[in-house]
Parts: sequence; structure tokens; C-alpha cells
Amino acid sequence: MEKAFSLRDFLPFLIPLIILQLVLIVVGLIDLSKRQKTRGPKWLWVLLIIFGEIWGPVIYFIFGRGEE
Repeated sequence: MEKAFSLRDFLPFLIPLIILQLVLIVVGLIDLSKRQKTRGPKWLWVLLIIFGEIWGPVIYFIFGRGEE
């Protein structure tokens, strides 16, 4: 009989991804709050950073930061 996979089986893979996602969100929001200018409205970047999972903060760091 096959063993059904449970969440416990995937925890060693999920925990580092969750930590990485939280760190990216926090660093992205801190950076966004300190910037005077961004490429686009700040409220849109906040939504993308928070709800964009891992890719939202990465997209912000690549495209959203204004020139200093």
C-alpha cells in the first residue's frame, strides 16, 4: 500500500522557502518606505510585495526602485 504524503513530509523544504519569503517581504517594505521616488505608485508596490509571494519583492528590487 502506498504511503500518502503529509505536510510533515514537506516541512524541510517549506520552512526555508517561507523564511526566504518573509525576509524578502520585510526588506522590500523597509526599502520602499525609505525611498522618496519609485517607478510607479507606492501603494501598488506595497500590494505587489505583500501579495506577490516570492516574486513580488524580486520584481520590486529589479524594476520598482527609483534612481538615487
